Amino acid sequence: MKTPAILSLLIAATVLSACEERRADRIAFDGVFFRSNSSKVDRQRDQFVVSVGPASLSLDGARAAGRHEGIRYCIENFGASDIEWSQGPDAEDGRLVLENDRLILRGACTAY
Repeated sequence: MKTPAILSLLIAATVLSACEERRADRIAFDGVFFRSNSSKVDRQRDQFVVSVGPASLSLDGARAAGRHEGIRYCIENFGASDIEWSQGPDAEDGRLVLENDRLILRGACTAY
């Protein structure tokens, strides 16, 4: 009957080590670890939207994290980092879109 307990411990150790590896891969922007995600717009895989938060901790850091997420999206989907931003991280502060403490960026991967 020791086998299920040992198996459970091995599974738990594997899961915890995977979480630790993901944490080690995280990048801080302006000293902050932002939560960011990207997704295609409608059914057009080249068009994407990026959401980064909490933007109130550092708007400059959120911009950099958003740019990074957009580049990651294009590389993963098209193998290149060329982006044409329609609502980009270089916009003036007053033109940036903030929703619920998240910076919203939009762009299109152009090298495919």
